[in-house]
Amino acid sequence: MSKETEQEDPKNTKRRLPGEDSTKLGTVFWGAGGVIAIAALMAMFFPEAVENASYSIYDTIARNFNWLFLISVFGFGVFLLFMAISPYGRVKLGPDDSKPEFSFRSWIGMLFSSGLGVGLVFYGVAEPMEHFMIAPFPGGEVESYEAARSAMGYSFFHWGISQWSIFGVAGLAIGYSQYRKKKNGMVSTSLEPLFGQNYNKTSRKLIDILAVIATVTGMATSIGLGILQMDGGLNFAFNVPSGPVTQIVLTVLMVTLFLFSTITGLKRGIKWLSNLNMALALILTVFVMFMGPFTFIMETFVLGIGDYLKSYVGYSLRTQPYSGETWVQEWTVFYWAWVIAWSPFIGSFVARVSKGRTIREYVLGILIVPPVLSFLWIAALGGTAMYSDLFNGTSIGEIVLDDQTAALFTMFDTLPMSQITSALAILLIFTFLVTSADSATFIVAGMTSGSTENPALRLKILWGILLGFLTITLILAGGLSSLQAASLLAGLPFTIVLILMIFSVSKSLRRESNEAMKRRPRRSKLK
Repeated sequence: MSKETEQEDPKNTKRRLPGEDSTKLGTVFWGAGGVIAIAALMAMFFPEAVENASYSIYDTIARNFNWLFLISVFGFGVFLLFMAISPYGRVKLGPDDSKPEFSFRSWIGMLFSSGLGVGLVFYGVAEPMEHFMIAPFPGGEVESYEAARSAMGYSFFHWGISQWSIFGVAGLAIGYSQYRKKKNGMVSTSLEPLFGQNYNKTSRKLIDILAVIATVTGMATSIGLGILQMDGGLNFAFNVPSGPVTQIVLTVLMVTLFLFSTITGLKRGIKWLSNLNMALALILTVFVMFMGPFTFIMETFVLGIGDYLKSYVGYSLRTQPYSGETWVQEWTVFYWAWVIAWSPFIGSFVARVSKGRTIREYVLGILIVPPVLSFLWIAALGGTAMYSDLFNGTSIGEIVLDDQTAALFTMFDTLPMSQITSALAILLIFTFLVTSADSATFIVAGMTSGSTENPALRLKILWGILLGFLTITLILAGGLSSLQAASLLAGLPFTIVLILMIFSVSKSLRRESNEAMKRRPRRSKLK
């Protein structure tokens, strides 16, 4: 590709594809919307058939391509660390004189809320307790001290650097293309350095349609899981009747609030809710730490980090070809496929909120701060549940195996003021859902209009309504598990897209001027 293909028309810095108009609903919208509508209708009318077919396809992918997921995600982390320590780390996601739009605290809050929110609340107790009850290794101990240690180490691994390296690769490629090269923030556009500025239009559309489908189906599934957890928590703590009526009411309230947040704009809506999320998560974490077994939690946190660092490479590349076991497929590969399917959304969003930061700041920020906060959450809440089973004779592990949605609230029931903490947890889940849905509609509206930095308000509202309607339809139809499995299917093709993104951004970075990578001169201490 010639250097001319990298140059931009200064009068059209936010270039759209030929024939694109951000005020019209184009091919990407109708293509993605059509597939989503068909999937929802099929899940409603043929839930069992769709569920069986989805899991059959996913099982085939997990068995035959688990090696690709594992080695790719490990490679993503290595690539980002290289970017951070190399001279490329001094390049900004924006012009050389650009400044970050958000404070460090708000930036971290938005990263944490959009990337990990609902999933971390859902699995913070459930995952370590499941590993405590069912060993990650064949013949491993269960319900013992060693089982607890192994469970925590693996839980840290699943919520650590690997997840964020997936988001990081997508965000780096999109953010560099959008803010450094002044192009639009489409996933397809980030591949231009590799394929040329005018590469096949059909391929572009297919890539962007896949990105939208993955985002919307993933978001609908996440909302559904969060609504089910809130429904279970309200029933467990406050005897609110559990069932479709409560779930629909919660969904409508969530959609109403995130549409209000969307209308207020990114800086006020998402920023305010993200800060609220961080405050609620901090309150619950501090409460559990000081009302629960504080020393045990802190020792679990420290030991878990040590076990995580020691086992990082081994866990990252662990397959089970000799035993024929499927634990890695059911957990690690499941997580990686799920996160990769979400990467177009989270990548686009973290790129948007990281504008003006250097690649080094960006990489170190997303690979250190959110994982450490996740570890603390898991150690506090999951560690308290584990302590209760080990030393107080409770049966939280057995309850989790029967119903994951009850895990968090069962743990709170072992501490004082359980109704208050359960209420705060339900509020936290709700605000996490609102933040994630708000972020998702912002990104999807941009993906389907070509105006990814500031998509039209009416398009954000339209996607918000469609997302809420899809979620309600799935809850009524019982098709959440089917669409969750279907959304994972996007993980395989997007693994290839993420690998292409690495080659694309690397090729473009090699053409950066030397001025962009020069060290800033140090100020002399002598006057």
